[in-house]
Amino acid sequence: MNEFFLADADATDALGAQLARTRPADAVVHLHGDLGAGKSTLARALLRALGVRGAIRSPTYTLVERYPLAEGGEAWHLDLYRIADAGELEFLGLDGAEVRLWLVEWPERGAGALPAADLTVDLAMHGTGRRARLRPGSTVGEAWLGRVAAGHEVASDS
Repeated sequence: MNEFFLADADATDALGAQLARTRPADAVVHLHGDLGAGKSTLARALLRALGVRGAIRSPTYTLVERYPLAEGGEAWHLDLYRIADAGELEFLGLDGAEVRLWLVEWPERGAGALPAADLTVDLAMHGTGRRARLRPGSTVGEAWLGRVAAGHEVASDS
């Protein structure tokens, strides 16, 4: 199961929770979709399910938000919509030594300067909800997607 229909916020939260429960120790997720497709909403749901407390801000203007993870290390949520060139990432000081989870919106704008995706999530408006299509980008991503599919009942598909 690689495709999910997210009818509402609860379905998005459920998919985020399923991604969190099945997450490998280290992973890179590229989030694709038009403005308003739900990239930040899904990232927020995943971070909440990982135990991040307090404000989870969209990195639209800051470009990167860092969150400590309970098991150690950090999750980084990046929004690259406002950068013009991948070279601009150098100024963000993205030393990924402590990063256990990368959540990258608009990753194509950082092509060549970002780690490759283990999992790509394509989000699109679909009727009154959203459609999420998950694609592996590595063997880590393939195994992760297999674990997500095994628990697919958390997100409705149609």
